[in-house]
Amino acid sequence: MEYKDYYKTLGVERDAGQDEIKRAYRKLARKFHPDVNKDADAEKYFKEIGEAYEVLKDPEKRTAYDHIGSSWQEGQEFRPPPDWNAGFEFRGGGFSDASGNYSDFFEELFGGAGMGRSFHGRRGGIRAKGEDHHAKIMINLEDSFTGSVQIITLQLTEVDETGRIVVRPHTLNVRIPKGIMEGQSIRLAQQGGQGFGGGPRGDLYIEVAFHPHRLFRTDKKDIYLELPITPWEAALGATVPVPTLGGRVEMKIPAGSQSGQKLRLKNKGLPGTTAGDQFVVLKVVVPRADSEAAKEIYEKMAAVMPMNPRSALGV
Repeated sequence: MEYKDYYKTLGVERDAGQDEIKRAYRKLARKFHPDVNKDADAEKYFKEIGEAYEVLKDPEKRTAYDHIGSSWQEGQEFRPPPDWNAGFEFRGGGFSDASGNYSDFFEELFGGAGMGRSFHGRRGGIRAKGEDHHAKIMINLEDSFTGSVQIITLQLTEVDETGRIVVRPHTLNVRIPKGIMEGQSIRLAQQGGQGFGGGPRGDLYIEVAFHPHRLFRTDKKDIYLELPITPWEAALGATVPVPTLGGRVEMKIPAGSQSGQKLRLKNKGLPGTTAGDQFVVLKVVVPRADSEAAKEIYEKMAAVMPMNPRSALGV
């Protein structure tokens, strides 16, 4: 059967409040009431409006509809989940204007109950796992290298003991595993949306992102660092200190190195079963000729070591 978008029927957004839903219903009900509107399709629209309002006005029905229908879109074939059973009761009043004739879609979800009556689902009600929730956390690169615990607070929507939808803060201690890469997610079992009819809570998936680092950038488990060196270190070779996430190390610069050349420090990236590497990208920094002595040195270099670095360009 076709999935029905009750929010579209009433012309409201999915996060609309109850007052907005009520206003939208009353406006459309007046417009399409068969005693007022004599168009051929008015009665059909009036029934659809009444069915949509019957679901969206009631916190329990609305929450169940949002959850069970979250995987379907308008026009798609609707199939109830296999655990659509066991012990969830809905109660709610209705409007006498509506006839109580509901679509197959409504009956499949709610058992065909009439407006204003208590009812159990035709198959015993709804029992289903809660929705999986998704969040994002920003951490420092060092938190991935050493592992850490982050405290986060999320706002969760739940149905309280009276059937009202409430928003409650939920604070969690999230363990950041060593070597987690940017874009990976941490799964926290049963920390997601509230289940229905005794069903388990959904899971919470927290996507990890890194704060910009003043020295390093990452590519999966590999770390990249741009390392400034002097012209004589590049030309003659040298051993220089290099920062890594694990502390300073000494690295050999080969003689004749050039800007843009990439050197590797094995296993100095993010840890893991196979650790990443740190790649050091050389950047030759040329001293300024800001004194007569410096100018003389550059002029002597030009005379002793003439070269055309643009020869490969044909100029």
